[in-house]
Amino acid sequence: MKILRIMALLLLLVAITAGAQQRKTTSAATHAPAIVKPGERPEVLIETTMGNIRIQLYNETPQHRDNFLKLIREYHFYDSLLFHRVIPDFMIQAGDPSSKNAPKGARLGEQSLDYNIPAEIRLPQIFHKRGTLAAAREPDIVNPMHESSSSQFYIVIGKKQDDKGLERGRKNLQKLFGDSLTMTKEMEDTYRTIGGTPHLDGAYTVFGEVTEGMDVVEKIQNVERDEYDRPLEDVRIIKATILKDMPGHEKKQVKRTVKKPVRRKR
Repeated sequence: MKILRIMALLLLLVAITAGAQQRKTTSAATHAPAIVKPGERPEVLIETTMGNIRIQLYNETPQHRDNFLKLIREYHFYDSLLFHRVIPDFMIQAGDPSSKNAPKGARLGEQSLDYNIPAEIRLPQIFHKRGTLAAAREPDIVNPMHESSSSQFYIVIGKKQDDKGLERGRKNLQKLFGDSLTMTKEMEDTYRTIGGTPHLDGAYTVFGEVTEGMDVVEKIQNVERDEYDRPLEDVRIIKATILKDMPGHEKKQVKRTVKKPVRRKR
């Protein structure tokens, strides 16, 4: 009888442990992201094979913000895609849908979804400082309005700028905006002390910034790469998750089918 009581207690403990584990798994699976409060920014976590990168999205660029969140929320679009283009002291780039199952050595970066996003240039408040998130796009010759790719993005690394680098940025702004927009002292000081890529200002939309994980970005930029700047060993986005979402998305969304990507030159 004593043995039977011990066995019964053991079975009860196993059942309790299994139930707790099931509740824990269910809770994690159905956990909803926090909702941003007034004045806050949405946040996204990008888990990669080299570490995690946490990003805030700018409310000043609402079309880019909402598109990025929608791709993650409704389609899990970035899961398993590669960082297909990395250039030291410049940037790392991802978001080509064809990169998910791309064979080794295949040239990437020419595909996106079948729509563009209107440019949301917010100079001089938002510029290409180190750690910013920006949208890739097609060249000026086919895209004079500087519309952004629907899916491809890059994270700025850049470098601390000297007089020559700042002058290149000023000339680019002059070419784009004439005398209506010039590089501010804040921009100059940031580029000198923190770094970035001033020659891209005005031509690409910046819509967020890294808040944690720039050490991971630096590791990714330094991997060995081929003649097209694709890493020789794949650097993959394991999963992109919304940590803080916009109001109105409290309920869990149903996964939908993504439109078939079309070939676009970058």
